[in-house]
Amino acid sequence: MPFSIRPDRRFPVCCPVAYQAGLSKGQGMIWNISVNGWRLSGDVPLRVGQTCPLTITVPNQPRLFVVAVTVRWVRGQEYGVETVMVEKQVQSRVAHWVTRLAQESVESTP
Repeated sequence: MPFSIRPDRRFPVCCPVAYQAGLSKGQGMIWNISVNGWRLSGDVPLRVGQTCPLTITVPNQPRLFVVAVTVRWVRGQEYGVETVMVEKQVQSRVAHWVTRLAQESVESTP
């Protein structure tokens, strides 16, 4: 895979995730997020190019349902996924979450 710079900054998080991989239901954790991408680990294998839905449990908020993400890379049981289909309200919530994480990052920098 050629080297490329991500268009959006990712922020560390730790949130439970559930996903559907074919006929199997997987569970795992989201480890970082950006406006359009996520890094997750899970117990059901995914492959590059595969598309699946995600349900993310966000602390102190309603769950986020992402209609479809596409797997962009695989490293063992870790996956980089890109959001390809999401309701506008959910995308707005994700953008707000990322903005808040960016602000917290700036505030914690000495």
